[in-house]
Amino acid sequence: MSQFSIHKTHHAPLKLWDSAGPFEAGAMQQLRNVASLPFIFRHVAGMPDVHWGMGATVGSVIATQKAIVPAAVGVDIGCGMMAVRTSLTASQLPDSLSALRAEIERAVPKGMESSQSANHAKGGWASTPNSVSRAWYDRFEDRWRKVVAKNPKVDGKTSDQLASMGGGNHFIEVCLDEDQRVWVMLHSGSRGTGNRIGTYFINAAKEAIVKETLDFHLVDKDLAFLTEGSQLFDDYIEAMHFAQDYAMANRELMMVRVLEALRKHLPGFKTDKAAINCHHNYATRELHFGEQVWVTRKGAVSAREGELGIIPGSMGTGSFIVEGLGNQESFCSCSHGAGRVMSRGQAKKLISLEDHKAAMHGIEARVDEGVLDESPAAYKDIGAVMDAQQDLVRIRHRLRQVVNVKG
Repeated sequence: MSQFSIHKTHHAPLKLWDSAGPFEAGAMQQLRNVASLPFIFRHVAGMPDVHWGMGATVGSVIATQKAIVPAAVGVDIGCGMMAVRTSLTASQLPDSLSALRAEIERAVPKGMESSQSANHAKGGWASTPNSVSRAWYDRFEDRWRKVVAKNPKVDGKTSDQLASMGGGNHFIEVCLDEDQRVWVMLHSGSRGTGNRIGTYFINAAKEAIVKETLDFHLVDKDLAFLTEGSQLFDDYIEAMHFAQDYAMANRELMMVRVLEALRKHLPGFKTDKAAINCHHNYATRELHFGEQVWVTRKGAVSAREGELGIIPGSMGTGSFIVEGLGNQESFCSCSHGAGRVMSRGQAKKLISLEDHKAAMHGIEARVDEGVLDESPAAYKDIGAVMDAQQDLVRIRHRLRQVVNVKG
């Protein structure tokens, strides 16, 4: 069984699920910096996929009282995963999956390219589909106008990026489980909308904090925080919740379009009634150790007892559907993936195209120098990461991808 280690700091302790391997020095310092904040509740939890992030590490769970750190939530607010199991089996897939990948790429805008479809513009839609527009106006337009009225600088692309994937580590995959059942899984967030919200409030927190007289030393300006009772705090929470809901809907609408793409090439199929749709970059109010606190998961997934979640490995190493065990010491959380061992720049320098092609053997995917920063070698061993959190989750399904679409 995995077990966390306890590291004492000047303030709150660190509880780290680090048996998958020691955390990098830069990430450890960031964890200590967060633990020095006076409003930390009990301890800071580090998941086994911890690696350096802006302000706070990716893979950390930060419980706070009466304050929140916008940079700990980050700029991809509500980023997360969605997965659905179909009635299809591996034997019903065609020998060549290239047409299936091309159909998915036509169905969903990705990255900052505009060449997949005549209806795709850079980062979104040239002409937003009617179903997406309806979802926007029915669920978001009025809320967005209220957010923009209070914070005009966050305005920008919104409805024309709904149901789009984005770039970086975002993806769409067709996978097989241990019973050869076909799953569809995808990874995306709140797109440019969440980025603008996150960036605006991170900067606003920095500007506000310099006007405050603090009774402690803020060791990193990226840890500038907002306190309950302030107008800026209230505005951030409203905007952050908007971005989180946008991200959830973004994944739902993408999934509908991907399933429609599959139906053009595969036999008729059904899907499970319950899909898994979970954030891994977000903040929410939760009850822990008898108290209501803000829980910020930056690269971590909620893993309450019986709750289903998704832990992807990399574009060539498969993923896991997990069930939470409700471990209180992790604030009922688990890792959100394997975690990087190389920065994007390092990966592009150290991983050869030949090595990447070998790692992607047997998977229908984009294989070129543009995705070397997402190659499996850039990530931790997902098996070791899963072994390190056996007290956080139990594995329900092991998935291996047969189609991968990257931004």
